[in-house]
Amino acid sequence: MTPEQIIDMALWFPEAEETEPFGPGVQVYKVRGKMFALLGEDREHGAAQVSLKCDPGLALELRAQFPAVRPGYHLAKKHWNSVRLDGSVPDDELAEMLRHSYELVVAGLRRADRDRLLAVLGDDLPPLP
Repeated sequence: MTPEQIIDMALWFPEAEETEPFGPGVQVYKVRGKMFALLGEDREHGAAQVSLKCDPGLALELRAQFPAVRPGYHLAKKHWNSVRLDGSVPDDELAEMLRHSYELVVAGLRRADRDRLLAVLGDDLPPLP
C-alpha cells in the first residue's frame, strides 16, 4: 500500500482530519482532536511507515506475525505500532489495523461523540485501493 492510499483511507473515516503538528513530511490523522494515525518515513529502511494505535495484546500478535510491524516509533510502545509500507503487510490487514486504531480513539471520546461516530461508521472498512 502506498502513502497516498493510506491518506485516502484515513480521511475516509467520519470527521477525520489531516494535520502536520510536527512539521512538513509527517501527516497526522485525528478525530475530534485525537490522533489515530501518523504517516511518516522509516529512515532506517528508506520506506514510508504508518503508526497506528493498537490494543496491547493485538499489538504483540501483529509484531510477531509481520516483520514490518514494530513498536511505535517515538510513541507509547505498548499502545502503538509502526508499520513499514513495503508491501509485506496485506492491504486488507492494513485497512483493519487502521479501523481498529480509529475505533480505539473514538472509544475514548465523550459518549455522544462516540455513539454518533460509530453509528455513522457502521461495519464498513475503508475501501481498499
